Amino acid sequence: MNSIIDEIKSSFKSGSMLTKLIYINLGVFVVIKIAAVFTFLIPSDNPGFSLVYWLAVPADLSQLLHRPWTLFTYMFLHEGFLHILFNMLWLYWFGKIFLQYLSEKQLLNVYLMGGLAGAALYIAAFNIFPVFQNVLPNSFALGASASVLAIVIAISVYVPDYTIYLMFLGPVKLKYIALVSILLDIVSIAGTNSGGHIAHLGGALIGYLFISRLRKGRDISSQFGIFTGKFLSLFKRKPKMKVTYKKPMSDMEYNAQKVTKQEEIDKILDKIAKSGYDSLTKKEKEILFKMSSK
Repeated sequence: MNSIIDEIKSSFKSGSMLTKLIYINLGVFVVIKIAAVFTFLIPSDNPGFSLVYWLAVPADLSQLLHRPWTLFTYMFLHEGFLHILFNMLWLYWFGKIFLQYLSEKQLLNVYLMGGLAGAALYIAAFNIFPVFQNVLPNSFALGASASVLAIVIAISVYVPDYTIYLMFLGPVKLKYIALVSILLDIVSIAGTNSGGHIAHLGGALIGYLFISRLRKGRDISSQFGIFTGKFLSLFKRKPKMKVTYKKPMSDMEYNAQKVTKQEEIDKILDKIAKSGYDSLTKKEKEILFKMSSK
């Protein structure tokens, strides 16, 4: 068991940002499922007893004020197996293409920006449009779909004619996959998962804006990365100042060290006299250079 855990840790540390994102999503999914077992064994009428309640982003602003971290946590949260399966497959496929042209930092920042934009559009829509007023208090969003769609749209706009092969369809260009994805989300807003599809559009918008600004020489993902870096640095433990004291050498120790160094120099000089300078090792040349520069 320990070897398996060590292998996972090693794979996570050595893996790309794409690998790390997938691992985090899978890790959260496993924790949620384990927590669900305890919830099943110890049922409670209090919604706050559920871990999903504390990680999913609510549409109600009054609830969001008490759980602001959910703006980030929701984009790594899945309850259903098929939900996480399809999200991770899309993230893997399009993330691999993304990394062929753009950097790992950009991948991470687009993922996070897409998730935040998805949450913002979802919350705004549920608080603005009257049709959502009755479900507003009990509505929450979860899943990486908005983040993944931001990556899908970003790379589709960047290399629109990049072709992939889909089962039963054959070769399809990325621009058509992006277009169909957006259209499906728009027409699905009137369905049962309105909030999810609205959030997807927020992620798609970020993907488009990222590439459109990048083509003009402005990388909004790097600016976002500076902001998140400063924010996360607030939670890092500052290293404690370590003060060391070096004991001064006595006259006897100093003289002994001087004699040792002189003997070492004499051996090097003898070697030069017998075999020439080129016979010296790299270390011997460094010692000779240091002594001659003093």
